Amino acid sequence: MRRGIAATALVASLALAATACGGDDDSSDSSGPVTITWWDTSNATNEAPTYKALIKEFEAANKDVKVKYVNVQFDQAQNKFDTAAGSKGAPDVLRSEVGWTPAFAKKSYLLPLDGTEALADQSKFKSNLIEQAKYEGKTYGVPLVTDTLALVYNKALFEKAGVEAPKTWDDLKKAAATIKDKTGVDGYWGSTQAYYAQSFLYGEGTDTVDAAAKKITVNSDAAKKAYGTWLSLFSGKGLHKADTTADAYAHIQDAFVNGKVAAIIQGPWEITNFYKGSAFKDKNNLGIATVPAGSTGKAGAPTGGHNLSVYAGSDAAHQKAALKFVNFMTSAKSQATIALKNSTLPTRDDAYTAEVKADPGIAGYQGVLAAAQPRPALPEYSSLWGPLDTELPKIAGGKESLDKGLSNAETAIAKLVPDFSK
Repeated sequence: MRRGIAATALVASLALAATACGGDDDSSDSSGPVTITWWDTSNATNEAPTYKALIKEFEAANKDVKVKYVNVQFDQAQNKFDTAAGSKGAPDVLRSEVGWTPAFAKKSYLLPLDGTEALADQSKFKSNLIEQAKYEGKTYGVPLVTDTLALVYNKALFEKAGVEAPKTWDDLKKAAATIKDKTGVDGYWGSTQAYYAQSFLYGEGTDTVDAAAKKITVNSDAAKKAYGTWLSLFSGKGLHKADTTADAYAHIQDAFVNGKVAAIIQGPWEITNFYKGSAFKDKNNLGIATVPAGSTGKAGAPTGGHNLSVYAGSDAAHQKAALKFVNFMTSAKSQATIALKNSTLPTRDDAYTAEVKADPGIAGYQGVLAAAQPRPALPEYSSLWGPLDTELPKIAGGKESLDKGLSNAETAIAKLVPDFSK
């Protein structure tokens, strides 16, 4: 994540604060409140209203700070921030996807938060999420919301078929066939997206790359076995064929929430939308289980989520205000509010109140977080899924062999991490 002014230097420099600031609003009267800009990358319709309401609470309690809220589309935010930070015009605070952290930190765009007000409650946060917010030993973000993947399933269909949540991928195949026989509905529909296939790699004890050894492992024997299992789940009784269209995500989601398929792999960002479907008018019909294990007996899914980070290019006065704002937004009280309104997962245990855990979706995903694996602190890591997103649909659609597709992905990944060996 970010590099920038150390905490001690920040305090010492307050008296020298200039009038310039990061973000879009760089004017503040020295005798009036400081205005900081926050780029929020959450869903503008379902999530943003909650954040706007919290901003009002913060401003009411902190008369010396104003927050200019800007909602930036998630799929555009990384490039926009990269451009803005490079020209010293980035927002004071960014809702940063966890995978962006090391890349922005490597470029010195983010402020180290160790010892600052933003991380005053560091011990309250889940330790693996703090580790994921670090780069080269320094912490560049405070975890705001977290997520991972789980096997989500329709309890009524599983009960009708007399099957339980599968523990392994082989169990899933057997359950899917039984569900098809007993209910007429497909038991499972898998995704061709690389992020969703990541769990198969973890189940074989491998990953796209071995960051510590600086080695590309996407075409290793273990990876081939993982992707072979992934591919096998697109054919067979009760297993829906691969959807390689641009609208595949929507097709899979719609089928699940309306009871046309019994199980999928999905993340907690869809909890609110699950409940909008006909199959989950009764929220308790939503089953959530750890993703099935591979041949090693291991089960795991990638850790996702978002941190709040502070721009290193802002002046000291704006950084001080930004740190105070980050502390407020990531507090237990704020996170509980966000969870209740947006059905997202808090990043600190004291935010999982009884009221928050009354939501079966949140409680269910909290139960699978222990199997979530943090991403390595590799600046290029998130970009490594790009080549796989190109090759996996071809493989699943029968247009390319598994060996050819993984070989192509390996070649493309080698260009992204040229110092890694094959």
